[in-house]
Amino acid sequence: MNVIEAQADHRRGYMSGAAGILASSIAWFVAAYVAWQISAEQAVWALFIGGMLIYPVGVVISKVLGASGTASKGNPLGSLAIASTFWLIFSLPLAYVVSQQQLEWFFPAMLLVIGGRYLTFATLFGMRLYWLLGLALAGVGFALGYGMAAPALSAVVGASIELVFAIAAFVMHARWSRA
Repeated sequence: MNVIEAQADHRRGYMSGAAGILASSIAWFVAAYVAWQISAEQAVWALFIGGMLIYPVGVVISKVLGASGTASKGNPLGSLAIASTFWLIFSLPLAYVVSQQQLEWFFPAMLLVIGGRYLTFATLFGMRLYWLLGLALAGVGFALGYGMAAPALSAVVGASIELVFAIAAFVMHARWSRA
C-alpha cells in the first residue's frame, strides 16, 4: 500500500475524519456549557472526559453514516495516527499545569495542542483542510490566551471552529466518495 492508497483507506474508513471533528466539536460544546453553567474548573474535567470519548464517538458516527470506522490492517499511516494520539496525551499534563497557574489559559493551550495534532491529519487523510483547521485552532488559541478570554468563550470558539470544519469535511468527503 503506497501513501496515496493509505490516505484513501483512512478517508474511506473515517469519512475523511469528519466524524471525529464533529465528535471533538461536541466535546468542546459540552465543556463550554459546563464552564458557562457550572464552573471553569469543572469544564476542564468535562473536556478531559469528553476528549477520551472523541475517538469512540467518531467511530460510532462513522458507522451510523455508513463507513467502517476503521482503516485496513497494515495501513502504514496507522502508526502516524497512534503517534499523534500519544503526543496529545503527553501534552495534557502541560495544559493542566498551565491551568493551575492561570485558569483562562487551559482552553487556549488545548486549542494549540489540538491544532498541532490536526496538522498531522493533513498527511493521514491527504487533505489540506487539516492544515487550515490546525492553524485556525492554534491561531485562535494563541489570541484567546493572550487576551485572557473567559474559559466558556474559549471553549465555544474552539467548538464552533471544529463544527464549521466538520461540515466542510463531510461535504468534501461526499464529493470525494462520488468521484
